[in-house]
Amino acid sequence: MNPDFITYQKFNDPALAEELAEQLKHYQIKYIIEEQSRTFDPTYAFNNEISTDWAVKISPADFEKANQSLLTDERENITEIGSDYYLFKFTDGELMEVITKADEWSAFDVVLARKLLGERGKSISDEAIAILKNKRIEELKEPDPPQTYWIFIGYICAICGGLLGIFIGWYLTTFKKTLPNGEKVYEYSERDRKHGRAIFYIGLIVLVFCVVFKLAPIFENGY
Repeated sequence: MNPDFITYQKFNDPALAEELAEQLKHYQIKYIIEEQSRTFDPTYAFNNEISTDWAVKISPADFEKANQSLLTDERENITEIGSDYYLFKFTDGELMEVITKADEWSAFDVVLARKLLGERGKSISDEAIAILKNKRIEELKEPDPPQTYWIFIGYICAICGGLLGIFIGWYLTTFKKTLPNGEKVYEYSERDRKHGRAIFYIGLIVLVFCVVFKLAPIFENGY
């Protein structure tokens, strides 16, 4: 396993992961497929189901090549689409949103949205696409909204000596998200990460104290 590889796309169906892998192989992009259990996310603690994903991982340096390769494939397939495909019912604004937020849509939908806009007399140049992509990357770099609720829960759990507090602190401090260009940035703001570090160390100290407190009578009786 290459430690430098990071997740490019995830699927809940191994066949879809294999399909993407074949496309990457065609363009001589090295990859690995890794079976993963969905990790616990404290921000979804009450509705996060533990199940299996298949992650297709590649080198961050190959993200842009992979993106462009998939778009090339979809340009070749786009003529096969029927007129009942849902994007045909989208307004110009909705099609523009598909292009602007390409990371939330399949490569096929992005290509088709651009084609449909062109047919409606609203063609988008490659230069404009590049500007939109860079703007989207900057938007995605922005940290998530303040995690006030989970910071509060984290402090409570940490003070009570619960392992959940330590985990919440670690998660808030270290978790990163992968951008469409392969860059990894922190998910949460510096303020939230400072709270995360405090929660982590408080939880660790309280846990050690509790363990010592529980074991002390054993050692005393032993002597």
